[in-house]
Amino acid sequence: MSLPRRFSLIVCALLSYSATHVALAQSSAEQHANTTTPPPQMPVLKEIPGVTSWNTLAMVKQKKVKNQILPAFAKEVVALDKREIKVQGFMMPLEPGEKQKHFLLSIYPQSCSYCLPAGPEGVVEVNAKTPVKYTFEPVVISGTMEILQDDPMGLYYRMNNAAISK
Repeated sequence: MSLPRRFSLIVCALLSYSATHVALAQSSAEQHANTTTPPPQMPVLKEIPGVTSWNTLAMVKQKKVKNQILPAFAKEVVALDKREIKVQGFMMPLEPGEKQKHFLLSIYPQSCSYCLPAGPEGVVEVNAKTPVKYTFEPVVISGTMEILQDDPMGLYYRMNNAAISK
């Protein structure tokens, strides 16, 4: 057997072996989708009275409409639309600088600069009234919740006129 052919067979065998593990990992990840149970070693946010729970925000399924996957929110979530609420989470900056006027709030802390720490049910886009000092600690944000039915970026939630809650 020629060297190039042997090399090609080895490469094909390695690729098929690694593809099997990727497929198995994806199946496992899909089984755990839409859950608010943190991955191992992630801090858990304690429930705070008067603060909307991430478990409530997770009450969303996905539906296929034409060629799009859109959210189908539970009535408890729809009831939050255009209401002043509070949400606790971890800041994920979207702008440079120490103070942020536009950022994401997530159920989990950011662990990778290039990745979202949660799915769309675990992230809220925040537009603050005034800049908020970035912190690694959990914060409680109050603002007007907007439930997004068909956001081009795939987000489900946005808070406007937001501020740090005292």
